[in-house]
Amino acid sequence: MKSLILASALIFASAVPSLSADPILGKWRAPGGGVVKVSSCGGGYCATVITGEHKGKSVGRMSGSAGSYSGEVTDPRDDRTYSGSATVSATQLKLTGCALKVFCKTQIWVRV
Repeated sequence: MKSLILASALIFASAVPSLSADPILGKWRAPGGGVVKVSSCGGGYCATVITGEHKGKSVGRMSGSAGSYSGEVTDPRDDRTYSGSATVSATQLKLTGCALKVFCKTQIWVRV
């Protein structure tokens, strides 16, 4: 009985970090096919392309929590940076970048 309780406690303890992980963290497939990894950095979140033509490029810095974020996004094709926002659902990251707060473009990324 003790070993069953101990095993249950260990399983629960190992599950807790994944339950408290912010929803934006992880790997996302962008519309162009490249995979972007979002990880914690400097009190916020950094996005870096990890596959494809633009591998290694930084494509964003965001702050926020609980599925709603804001910051900057960079188009890896021309290295232009825009003010941006993102929202996360269970399997999708909706990312919007705006130039001059008027001209905006939205992409949907899918969790890998």
